[in-house]
Amino acid sequence: MTTTGADRDAVGGTTRGYWWWERRRGAVLDVGLAVVSAFECGVEGVRFAQTSSLPVPLCVVLGLIAGAVLVVRRRWPYAVVLVSVAVTPAEMGFVLGLVGLYTLAASEAPRRIIAALTGMAFAATFIVTFVRTRQDMGYPGLHSDPWYVPLLAVLVSVGLTAPPVLLGLYVGARRRLMESLRERADSLEQELSLLADRAEQRAEWARTEERTRIAREMHDVVAHRVSLMVVHAAALQAVALKDPPKAVKNAALVGDMGRQALTELREMLGVLRSGEAVAARKAAGAGAGAGAAASPAPASPSGVGEGQGAGAGGERAVPLAAVGAAAAAAAAAAAEDGPCLADIEGLVGQSRDAGMVVELLVQGEVRVCAPEVEQTAYRVVQEALTNVHKHAGGAEVTVRLAYRGAEVAMQVENGPSVAGVADAGLPSGGNGLVGMRERVTALGGVFVSGATDAGGFRVSAVLPDAVAGVAEVRSSA
Repeated sequence: MTTTGADRDAVGGTTRGYWWWERRRGAVLDVGLAVVSAFECGVEGVRFAQTSSLPVPLCVVLGLIAGAVLVVRRRWPYAVVLVSVAVTPAEMGFVLGLVGLYTLAASEAPRRIIAALTGMAFAATFIVTFVRTRQDMGYPGLHSDPWYVPLLAVLVSVGLTAPPVLLGLYVGARRRLMESLRERADSLEQELSLLADRAEQRAEWARTEERTRIAREMHDVVAHRVSLMVVHAAALQAVALKDPPKAVKNAALVGDMGRQALTELREMLGVLRSGEAVAARKAAGAGAGAGAAASPAPASPSGVGEGQGAGAGGERAVPLAAVGAAAAAAAAAAAEDGPCLADIEGLVGQSRDAGMVVELLVQGEVRVCAPEVEQTAYRVVQEALTNVHKHAGGAEVTVRLAYRGAEVAMQVENGPSVAGVADAGLPSGGNGLVGMRERVTALGGVFVSGATDAGGFRVSAVLPDAVAGVAEVRSSA
């Protein structure tokens, strides 16, 4: 994990209480350089006192003070360079000048100021070197070409100013580059953390959606079949002694309903298992690919091998891929293998067999719609009929199915419950209408339900069928 600025300061021994120093080692380094520079200037002050006829203690004290200025090089690099230029005529401050120019070039000072102070240091060194060399060449017996003194002064001046300035510019640029890279690493870490959190949220959302879809399917299948079984069982109990042939018929219907419910539950669980298997294979393939890309691991006797190499790197990605693949596979398989509009006639027939008076009206040209549209339309009609069995015993029901343009509409309307009809005693969780609304709105449709003026109840839904052409091609193939 990328360390933050506070972590790096703690690791590097940062102490904010040492004036302008950020690290203890920086303070120690500057104090050490100042001691060396002061000693050098003090020694050179003795020689300057001998050539200038000034008191030796005075020159030594001035040298010590000038050399000690190096202790503030990080805070005031301009002052260090100016002091080094000032003591250049006294031929002292060699360490002071080199370190001062390096610090100035490595700082955040404007380039024009760096160039100006470097030019002053170069000019001062050139003048002092030129004068000193001319004086030395004035001794008897020493002769040289006219270009010798200027050339020597230029070479000495360049040698004392160019290397520290170039090194300081390089170090300053490298330091700024490292700081920018560190900031980018910190920002990337924050972005990765946000992406990981969003991935976890998407994974949780996918799991919630899948649980909701499974609960909705289970409710539709179990509630309808069991409701019909309860109705037939009540009829069987009522006619068992009076009309044995009808009792046998009702018993057979109860058995058929139970077998159909078990079959649909088995198909649903099979879809879930197939979706989980597909997700597991995708997750395993992604893990093996990541492990192989990172570093090929030798095969182990247990057959794990490359899959172990991707465990740490794909810790967050695998659950999201698994959940997303499982949800997609399960939803796609359920839409393909689920009920369709053609099964509504059989659904109505089952309610008729249970003693309900149901009329089915189909308007428009019958066509094959998208699988998810057909399944949703079937479930809406199924749940509406289930609610009639639960809450409106003996009521007459009208089921309307209309194909119009690019949409499919369905309506289930029942009249008032017949007085004197015994209540089926079926429990209700209050999720039927909510589930229908969720199904319809998920496909961009419109769902309306409510009581009628005649005392009954009406459920209406309109579903868009934008992918009907694709469904027709798939069915013909």
